[in-house]
Amino acid sequence: MTSAPTMPPPTTTGDLGHRRLGVPSVTFMIIAASAPLTVVAGGVTTTFAVTGVIGVPLSFILLAAALAVFAVGYAAMSRFVTNAGAFYAYIAQGLGRPFGVGASLVALVAYNAMQIGIYGLFGFQASMFLETKFGIVTPWWLWILVCIVIVGVLGVNRVDLSAKVLGALVALEFVAVLVFDLVSLAVAPEGLSTAALQPANLFVPGVGAVLAFGIAAFMGFESAAIYGEEAKDPKRTVARATYSAVAIIGLFYAFSAWAFTVGIGPSNIVEASATAGPDLMFAFMGEHAPVIISDIMQVLFLTSLFAALQSFHNAVARYLYSLGREGVIHRGLGAVRTGSRAPWAGSVAQSVIAIVVTLAFVIAGEGLGLKADFAPVEFLYPVLTMFTWLTNTGAMGLVLLMGIIAIAVIGFFRRDRRGVSTWAAVVAPTIAAIVLFTVFVLIVANFDVLLGQTEPSALTFVLPALLIVPGILGVIWAFVLRRRDPALYRNIGHGIEEAEAAAFDHEPHRGI
Repeated sequence: MTSAPTMPPPTTTGDLGHRRLGVPSVTFMIIAASAPLTVVAGGVTTTFAVTGVIGVPLSFILLAAALAVFAVGYAAMSRFVTNAGAFYAYIAQGLGRPFGVGASLVALVAYNAMQIGIYGLFGFQASMFLETKFGIVTPWWLWILVCIVIVGVLGVNRVDLSAKVLGALVALEFVAVLVFDLVSLAVAPEGLSTAALQPANLFVPGVGAVLAFGIAAFMGFESAAIYGEEAKDPKRTVARATYSAVAIIGLFYAFSAWAFTVGIGPSNIVEASATAGPDLMFAFMGEHAPVIISDIMQVLFLTSLFAALQSFHNAVARYLYSLGREGVIHRGLGAVRTGSRAPWAGSVAQSVIAIVVTLAFVIAGEGLGLKADFAPVEFLYPVLTMFTWLTNTGAMGLVLLMGIIAIAVIGFFRRDRRGVSTWAAVVAPTIAAIVLFTVFVLIVANFDVLLGQTEPSALTFVLPALLIVPGILGVIWAFVLRRRDPALYRNIGHGIEEAEAAAFDHEPHRGI
């Protein structure tokens, strides 16, 4: 990191880089968080294997439709609330400041859990790829630490640099998955069967677990509002990027999951997924396409994970920035880098959190013997623990927050419709809240299944507590702030005014 010594001094009063992101850039960052190649290779096969339900492709269509309804109210509110701490600001202005602060801490835990959990899968895949292709044996955690540094460097630079990198990686992911889809449709051992798209093959015992798994594939689509302060046109960019991402992700996942069933065969897809897991896609391509294609796809699988890591890192950094700027947490976390206007303090804080959690899993596995508990597949330790535990916890938290957001939309427009239709202000948010809380209940009910457990254990309750307890503490902290600093309390969820940001833009900046 040769740039570290020349990093410009921060300012705690500055805004983020204004007007750098258009609809395509925000859309790519949203899709990057959902990691298309990772979902198709890992998420789809895991869902088939664990649930035994072949109607997975149809579930993506239903979930996309539900999230599109959620996006109606979410997008309507984005026209009037522009804040890097999206969930936090929306809930604060729709349901009250205490709920907003509580939601902010839940969001921080959820986004950090999603991001750090993906590091576990990245480290495992990188070490296994080097070992199987080149015979180089390396510890999985080494590649996590290397990746944290790279993600951190991008995180403290201009957001449009991250957008360009993520855009290129996402485009390559789509090409790779489309190649797999075409090969699958060409092989089709049982013909172009539509069995996986038939409702009778989805609405069976296990559908709850399918929806619980499937919603995780969309996580990140709600992050458009996080970039509202950096969008070229916040009133339109957030809405358009959100709708675009939901449509693209939903249709692409549904088509690719269906192609997967066609390529393997509907009668064999569950057994094959249970046997091979995420390697099923690459083994299939190795058998039906040149080996080089399979190798390239495995590399792109790693870049898919990297893109998701960068996207979630950016989200956490901006949450920390928003909360620090408003004084809800230490104001130092509201610092931006003078040159790039990136939330460098939040970015560095997220990197430190990732390092600490990674080392905790390393110590627990290697030093305290937790790894041995997973014999004879102890080599999967970072996947079975770090990835599985944290990403499912993160998905649970984000679904809960989206359900609360839907209610917050109703609260926001309750007294002043601001010209927004009844459909967008009341009906759509109500439907979205019912659907999202239903999915949340399904996640809770199937949480032991999502964690790969045969029966509930202490972990089944500890991980959800990591979300609920901070939320409760956040509400209490808001009341403390109201008594201690009424002026600060009044500003919770409202950020800085555009006029202040514009004034700052014209001030001379010190540093490089």
